[in-house]
Amino acid sequence: MTEDRHAHETTSHAVAEKTKEIRKGQRWDVGYNKLVISVGCYVQTFGTKGVKEHAYFLKDIGDARRIRKRILELFEIASLPTTSHEMKKKLLRFAVVGGGPTGMEFAAEMSDLVRVDLRKIYPDLVGRVEIIVFDVAPRVLSMFDKSLGDYAMKIYKREGINIKTSHHVEELRPGSPKGAQVQNFREDNEPESCYTITTKEEGEIGIGMCVWSTGNMMNPLVQKTTSKTHQLPPSSLKLMPCEPPPPDENCTWTIDRNEKTGALLVDSKFRLQLTQSLSSQSNSDNPSTLGACLPNVFALGDNASLRNHVLPATAQTANQQARWLAKHLNSDTRSLDDSPGFNFKDMGVMTYLGDAKALVQAPGGEKGLGRWFKGLRGRAAWLVWRGAYLGLSVSWRNRVLIPVYW
Repeated sequence: MTEDRHAHETTSHAVAEKTKEIRKGQRWDVGYNKLVISVGCYVQTFGTKGVKEHAYFLKDIGDARRIRKRILELFEIASLPTTSHEMKKKLLRFAVVGGGPTGMEFAAEMSDLVRVDLRKIYPDLVGRVEIIVFDVAPRVLSMFDKSLGDYAMKIYKREGINIKTSHHVEELRPGSPKGAQVQNFREDNEPESCYTITTKEEGEIGIGMCVWSTGNMMNPLVQKTTSKTHQLPPSSLKLMPCEPPPPDENCTWTIDRNEKTGALLVDSKFRLQLTQSLSSQSNSDNPSTLGACLPNVFALGDNASLRNHVLPATAQTANQQARWLAKHLNSDTRSLDDSPGFNFKDMGVMTYLGDAKALVQAPGGEKGLGRWFKGLRGRAAWLVWRGAYLGLSVSWRNRVLIPVYW
């Protein structure tokens, strides 16, 4: 479903129907030998007012369908003779919040869509389109080398993408900016009308849609799991080296989490980490801490964090983790205990800039290949970027069809 099926109902009837739908279903227990927690993350909104209700996200196929539907709606409404020039300007202004690779790739793809495809259908509207990228940082694509980042800024400027760094978004709401002249009251109060994004630096700006891409927030499942204590028998635990056995067979344990991100803490073999606080017999005011792990419970991907190492929150990280864990679980459980642990192999960073140009940064940074070779840019990088995604396709059928659609 790409739209709310209650959209055409009265408010009271829609609330009553939705109340029935949120009734909890039946629950049951499922036994397991091995459990892998890989529920991913939600989009981080930082509590910005109106973002959850009105922004468009880039997480799953449902989000992609909503974005496509909204873009076509905006061009159709703007093409109507009854739409005022001022409203057309607002409807065709697209805001992207977040200057990382995901947000910048969307801005580049949006520019390509308008310039190549929509130009054929709406030639009179293409000149009115404006794409704005807001980011709180001093520069976008900060994970890239400065020389590559400067090249990207030149390409974005050439494509007409307006990048506003050091900007703080405060609110997103439906309707026109306050004080704006609205020639048609009904036009500004339709569900498909414009939105207003408010920034600390520039105030209110009328836009057609806002795509939000500002990092990850922990899944509620992870938040609930780490906020509770769990009573576990010693037979289900694996104590850390040099740790004394717990005095109580039914100890209560807390799942460790990263203090900054809230992610589940794991060791180098992705086993879930536990902590138990005990009162010392000699001094009850001086608690001692026991450490353990669950040998049959694993976590990986964005919802997991290695205790002593920070990994980039990218697809290549999750892919390498999954392959490593699957290999050891499929071979023998004992091989996991004897394994030296997971070792991340940096494959570099890539992003699309639009107009068949891209950036590819060499892996390793200043400590690796990046000491002699910063990376590729332009058409050569674009070929590498497309080849990499094509090679990661799950089947030969997709590898044949994707170039055809490209």
